[in-house]
Amino acid sequence: MGNGVREGPVEFQRDVEPVTARIPAEDNQEKKKVLNSLMSGALAGAVAKTAVAPLDRTKIMFQGSSRADLSPQEAYRLIYHTYLNEGFWSLWRGNSATMVRVIPYAAIQFCAHEEYKQILGNYYGFQGKALTPFPRFIAGSLAGTTAAMVTYPLDMVRARMAVTPKEMYSSIVHVFIRISREEGLKTLYRGFTPTILGVIPYAGLSFFTYETLKKVHAEHSGRAQPSPPERLLFGACAGLIGQSASYPLDVVRRRMQTAGVLGHTYSSILLTMQDIVREEGLVRGLYKGLSMNWVKGPIAVGISFTTFDLTQILLRKLQHGPGLDR
Repeated sequence: MGNGVREGPVEFQRDVEPVTARIPAEDNQEKKKVLNSLMSGALAGAVAKTAVAPLDRTKIMFQGSSRADLSPQEAYRLIYHTYLNEGFWSLWRGNSATMVRVIPYAAIQFCAHEEYKQILGNYYGFQGKALTPFPRFIAGSLAGTTAAMVTYPLDMVRARMAVTPKEMYSSIVHVFIRISREEGLKTLYRGFTPTILGVIPYAGLSFFTYETLKKVHAEHSGRAQPSPPERLLFGACAGLIGQSASYPLDVVRRRMQTAGVLGHTYSSILLTMQDIVREEGLVRGLYKGLSMNWVKGPIAVGISFTTFDLTQILLRKLQHGPGLDR
């Protein structure tokens, strides 16, 4: 009897301790995973957008105007004249506003994508395995929509700074103040609907294409992970497909965002499209700047996906040691 009393508590503690210790460990792992995704996404967005900032500003300027379609030659000519007239760093005008927007946007988008993949994987029974095509597209669309909803006013500010002379807006805060006073707070969400409608196919197809190419690569090459140049190529393909599918809505969004400073009035998506098509034609209007976007877009998306993946791998190796690849 005495021996039984002594052994009982010992056995009870041996059974309970692993259970109580496992729950905090799992919580810590999940927190680390989310933090890694946020940090990797923020870096990916910052690097990619800074690399293509001059081309991005040029595209916004053409989208917001009624000029003819932007060819690569015209784009480079505009960049050169901007450099001569305003200086080298003017090519990155508005990039500070872009960073304020793109860092949280990319962080939220990539982190949300990882979480949505896990949620959909659990729902469809693909735990630990690659999703099938439809859930893969849905995960990307939901990730892009989530990020766009949170950061949209910053996108409006970036667009205004890109198409106006530096004397008009002295800082990001100045843009917010002037828009609020002169046009109303509602203006900060002008163009929000076409943004969301454009993000659904853009983010969905971008993530879908990139994840699909990595999956096909693994099946046919026998290597679990693609090399950095292969990741850049897969990301470029993803950007090309995603941006081409959603480009007309991107033009409409820019027109609505910059209407207040360029002397136009656009009250809805359909009316904006009708005005653009009537004044400039279907292709020249709604696909203005697409030729340059086929240069800028794949570069930006390729850098973004590659930076995210490699940063994730690096952070995991730092935390857990070598041998853990994405």
